[in-house]
Amino acid sequence: MSKRQSSLMLVVSFAISGTILFQMGLYVISMLAGWNVKFNLVAVCHSWLKAFGLSFLEYVLDGLVIYTLLFLLWKIGLQLIQTTRMKKRFQQYKGEKLTIEMSQAFGIRKEELSVLSHPTPMAFTMGFVSPKIIVTTGLINLLNHDELRAVISHEMYHKENRDPLKVFLLSLSSSIMWYIPIQKWFHHKYSVIQEILADDFAIKQQETSVNLGNALLKMLKVGKQEKMPFTYVSFANTSLNHRIEYILNPLKEVQLQLPFKIALISLLIFSLICGLFIYALA
Repeated sequence: MSKRQSSLMLVVSFAISGTILFQMGLYVISMLAGWNVKFNLVAVCHSWLKAFGLSFLEYVLDGLVIYTLLFLLWKIGLQLIQTTRMKKRFQQYKGEKLTIEMSQAFGIRKEELSVLSHPTPMAFTMGFVSPKIIVTTGLINLLNHDELRAVISHEMYHKENRDPLKVFLLSLSSSIMWYIPIQKWFHHKYSVIQEILADDFAIKQQETSVNLGNALLKMLKVGKQEKMPFTYVSFANTSLNHRIEYILNPLKEVQLQLPFKIALISLLIFSLICGLFIYALA
């Protein structure tokens, strides 16, 4: 399990979604501005549908373009609104003194960490531009110092890697482009790999897996945390089985198990789109 695999997933997923969104955006702009989009992918699809006597499907294609772009804007807007609301709510629970003490204890700038006075044990990283680690007093009371350090190290990996932003973009791609099912697989597997890599980082920082394993087990005993209405990366909400298996046996590879049927369907759909574009350029 390596960072190269997660990077490859990001590149492939963003290449798929970026290509399609670029064409859809170009098509909409051309329609509004009255441009002649001779090489536009959707325009080529229209001409093909007419050639095969399926011109009524033009409206279906237009609907798909409009749906995808409007859904994209709606998801981004909803994310911004929910994140803003939660940040304001968190300010009401923020313990300034505890935040300073925790920052000094673990060598983190206070701008990168917030301690919330809340009984539920939680640790997560949120924010796209400047990610911040959030921990609660419930977690501080549950774990000892070394276990807490392991959790903070885990979240520091997510923060430095800007995982909240990457996870959101993958989630966005998988939801708005449901017609390319491999995008959902990329989203799930990327989350699995990043959690294991964050665990590996924490283990290497302390040169032992005991503290991280104990922290995970204690969080499991508390029970599943309630999911919040915005994108974040949580310590104890993702890929627990894979992570425990890795902690018990770090030498064993976590199998990605690429789904052949889903990959084939996605490849055919994407190949058809690219083939139509190449035909238009020719």
